[in-house]
Amino acid sequence: MDANLKGLLDRQIAEIEAQIKRTIISDDEMFQTAEILRSVSATGSVTVAMLIAEMPEPGQITGEQAAALTGLAPIAHDSGALRGKRAIAGGRRSLRHVMFQAALVASHHNPILKTFAQRLQTAGKPHKVIATAVARKLVTIANALCKSRQKWASQQD
Repeated sequence: MDANLKGLLDRQIAEIEAQIKRTIISDDEMFQTAEILRSVSATGSVTVAMLIAEMPEPGQITGEQAAALTGLAPIAHDSGALRGKRAIAGGRRSLRHVMFQAALVASHHNPILKTFAQRLQTAGKPHKVIATAVARKLVTIANALCKSRQKWASQQD
């Protein structure tokens, strides 16, 4: 890649990130929501911005609805007496991808979610199932915190 083009792209990215930050800071409720979301270990600025942008309903919906909006809810493939495997589908794809990244960080650095991920791993669950479960739990925690308007308070911190 040409050095001038890379420099231009870097400046544009920095300006967009600064504009996102200014937008969040300019609205009191949005800023409070961002502070609540940032309090959860493993949610960085990108995750917080994506949750605010792609899921403006946190705190006004149930945990199951939040998981479904992000496409992290298990969808049954059943018909009559046939019981199929559950799979995730639908939802807001870009948010789901960000939540998978946050889940990878959380399963290593968030004490509560690390324990949860280790328990699933010990039970023999595949890596993708663990990542999906941690991402779903992260979304439901974020939703519950926004509903109660309280910051994360881990018992193991």
